[in-house]
Amino acid sequence: VIVTLFAICIYLNQEDPVYNELAKYHDEMVMGFATLVESKDGSTGGHIKRTTAYVKFLAQELINRNIYADILTKDYITNLCIAAPMHDIGKIGVPDVVLQKPGRLTEEEYEIIKKHAPEGGKIIQETFGHLGNKDYTQMAFQVAKYHHEKWNGKGYPECLSQKEIPLCARIMAVADVFDAVSEKRCYRDAMSIEESFKIIENGRGKDFDPVVVDVFLDIKDKVIQIHDEITGK
Repeated sequence: VIVTLFAICIYLNQEDPVYNELAKYHDEMVMGFATLVESKDGSTGGHIKRTTAYVKFLAQELINRNIYADILTKDYITNLCIAAPMHDIGKIGVPDVVLQKPGRLTEEEYEIIKKHAPEGGKIIQETFGHLGNKDYTQMAFQVAKYHHEKWNGKGYPECLSQKEIPLCARIMAVADVFDAVSEKRCYRDAMSIEESFKIIENGRGKDFDPVVVDVFLDIKDKVIQIHDEITGK
C-alpha cells in the first residue's frame, strides 16, 4: 500500500499528507540510527549534521554551475541528503576496541575498519531494500560502500577510479574527509580549518574528483559558516 501510494503521488506530482508523515518518520529513523552508530566512536551527531549540510550545499552549487547536469537533479539531491547520514552505518559491526583505539591502528585493525564500507552497503540493502524507493536505496548503498574510494584508484573496498565511483560517493568523500580532519578524534587533535581545506586541495585529482574539489574550495566561506553554526563556535 505504501509503495502504491508513493508511486501515485509521484505520478500526480502531489503531496499526500499520509506519505509526507511516513517520509518524516523515515527521515527521523535514519538520523536516529546514524547518530546511534556514530556514538560508537565517541561522536555526538555533529559529524552527521555537518557532512549532510556540506553535501547538500556542495551538490546544489554543482547544479547552479551546470556541472554533472546529466546526473544531478532535485530528486537526486533529496535522496543524497537522506542517504548521507548513513555513510558510516557499517561501523555498527566494528568492535569498539578498534573503533575507539586512541593510538595508531595496526595493519590488522585497519583491515577491520575498512570492512565498514562493504558492510554498510550490505546493511542498506537488507534494511531499506524492501521499502520500495529504489532510487534512495541505491544511493544510500553507493554512499555507504564507496565513500572511501579514491579518484586515483587507491581507495577501498573495490579500488574504483575516477567516474567509476558514483558521483554521490565522490561528493560524500570530500565532505567526510574535511569534517574528519577538522574535528577532534580519539586518536588525534583537530586540524585547523585552513589545514583541513589544504588536505582537500592537496587531494585534488588524487583522492578526490578535481571538479568537486574546485567547487568545494569556492564555497569555503559557506562551509566555514556551516561548520561554526553546527559546532557552536
